[in-house]
Amino acid sequence: MVSVAEMQRWIEDPRDPLIPRCFVQAELDEVGDGVNRIERLAGRFAAKEAVLKAIGIGFGAGVAFTDVMICRSPGAVPEVRLSGGAAKAATALGVTAWKLSISHAGGMAMASALALSTKNHTGGS
Repeated sequence: MVSVAEMQRWIEDPRDPLIPRCFVQAELDEVGDGVNRIERLAGRFAAKEAVLKAIGIGFGAGVAFTDVMICRSPGAVPEVRLSGGAAKAATALGVTAWKLSISHAGGMAMASALALSTKNHTGGS
């Protein structure tokens, strides 16, 4: 879950520009420059975090924000495309498909991601 207002602040912070660190050009092209731009970027940011949580890793230690790309054609469901460290981690788990949902409400962007695998994984407690 990401606050749209917080995303706006992160984007406008000149000390550490968020856009080039987190989004590839194809994502920026899809989002466009319209009135809902920040909301859409917040949704994609939340989706990137959800994807990495689904495969049990975080940003850093060989994984960049740009290793997770969220794509969405008009009228289609959002898609996940991985590269670099994120792709390696997903491959190691046998991830073959993704189910991704992105929602916006009350100034918040939320996302959930399911990593589907052909391998049998069991969790311990």
